[in-house]
Amino acid sequence: MEEIRYVKFEDTQQKLYDGQVLHLKQVISEQDNQEFNKNKLQVLAEITKLRQICCDPSLCFEHYRGEAAKVDACLDLVQSAMDGGHRILLFSQFTSMLDILKENFDKAGIPYFLITGSTAKEKRLELVREFNEGDTPVFLISLKAGGVGLNLTGADVVIHYDPWWNQAVQNQATDRAHRIGQTRKVTVYKLLAKNTIEEKIQKLQEKKTDLATQILSGENGYLGSMNRDELLELLDSNQA
Repeated sequence: MEEIRYVKFEDTQQKLYDGQVLHLKQVISEQDNQEFNKNKLQVLAEITKLRQICCDPSLCFEHYRGEAAKVDACLDLVQSAMDGGHRILLFSQFTSMLDILKENFDKAGIPYFLITGSTAKEKRLELVREFNEGDTPVFLISLKAGGVGLNLTGADVVIHYDPWWNQAVQNQATDRAHRIGQTRKVTVYKLLAKNTIEEKIQKLQEKKTDLATQILSGENGYLGSMNRDELLELLDSNQA
């Protein structure tokens, strides 16, 4: 079962997001096609910043102390799942986001394991075994580290904290809980910020448009086949 959970920004986070969208639109609009093609890495960095604001503005604004709507929604979802006797795999592309979630789980007294790309192979196997055989309720995993090779049938809830361009990578991560030996129904939650680039990506995936195919073609490769107008449309949440 798959369910999308939408979150809505409060004022401070919304203003930061809107400001970044305006900045990025201005950057793109002021470039001709030649400049746009030359500066796509810069555009990618600006889009990443936009996505980080959706996750938690403190990922790109060091002194941010305002609200983070998705963090609050995630904590509520995790607590609710735990109260129902479920165990959770929680994926994010950003390891720095996992660090923020760790801090929140520590404050809330929620036990967890953590695997990122820097976790040694032997340690990964040890943590997977302890999770499957034990009762620790949450496993935090960076999306790429959790894509292949992990059998995590101890969990029956999967949370994708942030959407990844390549849906196949997300599906591979989800499949960690669908391995042989899983005896329970697995519920998958996607947390998306309402009226943002995250929602636009999701709707493009659902429509399976040419643009969606371009976006999902690879980690950074999607920019190689997008023109200025397509990218500006992607930033326009009103057309989501």
